[in-house]
Amino acid sequence: QVQLVESGGGLVQAGGSLRVSCAASGRSISSYAMGWFRQAPGKEREFVAVINWSGGGKDYADSVKGRFTISRDNAKKTVYLQMNSLKPEDTAVYYCAADPTYGSRWMSREADRYLEAWGQGTLVTVSS
Repeated sequence: QVQLVESGGGLVQAGGSLRVSCAASGRSISSYAMGWFRQAPGKEREFVAVINWSGGGKDYADSVKGRFTISRDNAKKTVYLQMNSLKPEDTAVYYCAADPTYGSRWMSREADRYLEAWGQGTLVTVSS
């Protein structure tokens, strides 16, 4: 079983940058795809980014392409989300997820059901 703990959230001004991290424990995640979702107040949780086990495959939501970068360090069992040019609409709780598969299920509206492990989330607030 994989346990995930997010960190690095906080308050940042619009146009600023922030990096959130997700540390995994339990079984090895070196063969897992890892990714990020977010949930803004009053909205459904949405896909943000995913990275495959080797780091060679990445996908992003259109809303963050060119601004956010996902990466991973398998030796540290950690995945990162570097967020640049932040906007007030990026304000949300950011959740880390892990699953043995990499593909369309990450973008599914029912990802909550499909993906194996979820963290508790870290709040990112972008002020205007």
